[in-house]
Amino acid sequence: MMKVLQHSQHTLKTALISQNPGLVSQYEKLDARERRLLSEAFQPSSHLFGPITVHSQSDWITSHPEVPQDFEQFFTDRHRNIPCPEKHIIYMQSIGSLSNTRVISEEYIKWLKGYCEAFFYGLTVKFLEPVSVSATKCSFRVNEHTHNLQIHAGHILAFLKKKKPKDAFCIVGITMIDLYPRDSWNFVFGQASLTDGVGIFSFARYGKDFYSSRYEGKVSKPQRTSSNDYSVFDNYYSPEITSILLWRSCKTLTHEIGHIFGLRHCQWLACLMQGSNHLEESDRRPLNLCPICLRKLQVAIGFSIVERYKALLRWIDEESNDLSRATPRKSSDHVNLQKPVEAFQDWREWIVKCIAVLEK
Repeated sequence: MMKVLQHSQHTLKTALISQNPGLVSQYEKLDARERRLLSEAFQPSSHLFGPITVHSQSDWITSHPEVPQDFEQFFTDRHRNIPCPEKHIIYMQSIGSLSNTRVISEEYIKWLKGYCEAFFYGLTVKFLEPVSVSATKCSFRVNEHTHNLQIHAGHILAFLKKKKPKDAFCIVGITMIDLYPRDSWNFVFGQASLTDGVGIFSFARYGKDFYSSRYEGKVSKPQRTSSNDYSVFDNYYSPEITSILLWRSCKTLTHEIGHIFGLRHCQWLACLMQGSNHLEESDRRPLNLCPICLRKLQVAIGFSIVERYKALLRWIDEESNDLSRATPRKSSDHVNLQKPVEAFQDWREWIVKCIAVLEK
């Protein structure tokens, strides 16, 4: 059952601009070129923004009915987090090893940091010293379906909340270990708390062989480990860093941080902020925000849309900058540290088209 969710021009225009005179005049004060790009939201012939397609009953939008959030609802939400000069830093905290070597781990975090800085253009992103699973004192278990180790997402959020620096807009944990939110659940890709400005995301299921019988992360002897014996994580398998893994990681990270800004799941157009129930649906989501969600983020941060797109383009085009600094400690660490951006090329072409509209 393929279904296209097509909203009328009037509905999309109201969702973007609102009918509140104050917000209409705020929109009219935007740069004419920005308005030209944003108004693509309600042009039926737009080549840049298209409708959402629902592929099956198990897709998020069918199985989780939610009230759509337009620009006005976002703007007038008293509870949303707004960055300010005292709290304008996004902190990233890695939990457990992200790769089989320290050098790749460090590079991977740098790539994610650079991507987030471009995506949330105008905010600073910093990473904290990596911590081990034992430092978080979280519960863990072996998943009965996959026989892989999992760590408790809620306990990690509590740990991050305690560690949150004073100048943090938010703090997000990233890990290559699978997560579960409570005993009755199978797994979760990530979890965030808007009120506390914390989030945790796992990239474990984004590796190319997670669901195959060859997956090396399985616990060979599912013995009952004592709940405080964290040595089971010592040589925990981490997937190879491929372009598709980086692409999925960037997508999850920006979607979940979007929630911390107060952006709810998008139901207007194909957009990064659409909900997803499974990997295939998450892969179908674009990397970009639709104009309605872009306007929400712009009003929260205050960036120039064209400068933000140019920053994203630079991130895709720049080679891994610090090759010289990441000199391997031992010859076995010798790795090719080119940023694997093949999976971002379609998006790159899309950004170039948007910049052309903005610079007409």
